[in-house]
Amino acid sequence: MNVLTKIYWIRVALGAIAGAISTGISVAAQQLTGTTIISQITNTNTLLNGITIALLVYLISFYVLKAKYAAQLEKKSKIMSMGIFIYFFSWLIVWVLTLTVIIGPV
Repeated sequence: MNVLTKIYWIRVALGAIAGAISTGISVAAQQLTGTTIISQITNTNTLLNGITIALLVYLISFYVLKAKYAAQLEKKSKIMSMGIFIYFFSWLIVWVLTLTVIIGPV
């Protein structure tokens, strides 16, 4: 398997993990504050926390992948750009779906 293909699929998996972590943070914040999950989701801090978690996981993955695969690639900038769209797409899909399952029909 090509190095860039490995990076792509690692980013897909990390996007899904970041989406699950974002959901967990939203649910934990709801339980700590004692508010309902629907009012917690409409809160702007929930969106900002989710985006922050996604960016943090992406940046950590960049440095880890750079340390592991930098010698095998000609252009080091490919590590940053490879899989960025699918990472945030999988993060958003997993985050929305898990929150929808937790909320359920209202």
